Amino acid sequence: MTAAKIPSVSSSAAAGRGKQASRLPRFLRPAPPAERRIADPAEIRRVYAQYRLRILTWTTLGYAVFYFVRKNLSVAMPVMEHELGISKANLGLFLTLHGLLYGVSKFANGLLGDRANARVFMATGLLMSAAMNFCFGLSTAATVLGLFWMANGWFQGMGFPPCARLMTHWFSPKELATKMSLWNTSHTIGAAAVLVLCGYLVRFDWRLCFLVPGVLAVLMACVLLIRLRDTPESIGLPEIEGTAERSSGAADGGSGAGEAGEFRAVLARKVFGNPYIWLFAVANGFVYTIRYGVLDRGPTLLKEAKGIALTHGSWMVAGFETAGLAGILLTGWLTDRVFGGRPSRMCLVFMLLCGVSLCAFWKAPPQRVALNTALLMTAGFFVYGPQALIGIAAANLATKRAAATAVGLTGLFGYASTVLSGWGLGWLAQHYGWDAVFRGLILVAVVGTLCFAATWRAKPHGYEETT
Repeated sequence: MTAAKIPSVSSSAAAGRGKQASRLPRFLRPAPPAERRIADPAEIRRVYAQYRLRILTWTTLGYAVFYFVRKNLSVAMPVMEHELGISKANLGLFLTLHGLLYGVSKFANGLLGDRANARVFMATGLLMSAAMNFCFGLSTAATVLGLFWMANGWFQGMGFPPCARLMTHWFSPKELATKMSLWNTSHTIGAAAVLVLCGYLVRFDWRLCFLVPGVLAVLMACVLLIRLRDTPESIGLPEIEGTAERSSGAADGGSGAGEAGEFRAVLARKVFGNPYIWLFAVANGFVYTIRYGVLDRGPTLLKEAKGIALTHGSWMVAGFETAGLAGILLTGWLTDRVFGGRPSRMCLVFMLLCGVSLCAFWKAPPQRVALNTALLMTAGFFVYGPQALIGIAAANLATKRAAATAVGLTGLFGYASTVLSGWGLGWLAQHYGWDAVFRGLILVAVVGTLCFAATWRAKPHGYEETT
């Protein structure tokens, strides 16, 4: 890794940034550049290596702990239903409203996260999610529980945007796919760890499933505040090579517009005015439809369509998730090493192969359980690659100035997919049987593949080419 020289910043742009920062609460304002700049190249390399490892490690572990205070409800639900008399419908409503608010929050907090101190922003979101878990664990009324869990969905949306900001500020576009693929393992680490933890805690009291993860989240938030840093410039380092940006009158949105006008112009040009980011967002909805369709409907589908026992079916779906982890790691490496940093082309290949795997799984003889397991894991391997790469593609195209907003937009479409994966597939199964569900999933894979095909010509990133 080499670092670029610090680009010159006009006085008007610097004044605009100060004006915009003053509009945020003091604790959320981005960290200012350090007064002392590190000049020695050897020292720059040493400090960069130290902090880049720290950023990657603690954003990964920190986001994994967000899952501790988000995916714990699924383990506690059966006991809550029995002890509190809350119906399955109400518990399901908790999950639905939580998911919808999470998707909206991910986008809204992306707009804020691009202009806030990522270190403080991420820790604040984790602290607030912990607080909602404490309140949830100490409540009994269904309405109150629902309100606290909805609020938790909102604060959960403060997790991904600061991670996108940190990764795009600390890693170059040429290596972002590899590094963010490593970061994406946080999803699997967090989900698996909290399921195991709460599986033991629920034996004593369902409330421990919220109180213990809440304590762990508070501790992690403190660690994030200590270990993370907002930007390289805030500790005296130059910008990462290949991410320098120029301020211009057009970018500033005209004289006197300041940072607010500049940021709006960046969003208009690099996010909302970029057709490739919209295509990635739409494609993300189809990717998540397959992912959640298998996760949520998998055990039932395997039992009713293939005659596989729920115990075996659960392990098969777990295999789908585990194989996805390997797919995430491989696609990141291939994107940087084979496809020249173009995630769109890797997504096209993997989404096409995912559709082929689903078709083969559909037609596989039910009695051949090993074959069915292998094919379902293959589908998971291929669908989780695009699921990780879409956020990477959006972040690189939007640049570090608007990465959080871009990944928030793609995330909004991803979580809106619950309309298809939840209600849509359920309606097909009820009225036309499981064969219709398979056809629907394959159609989703085809349309997703076409969306990725339309992004084939997308550039690796949205930064200005340097000569």
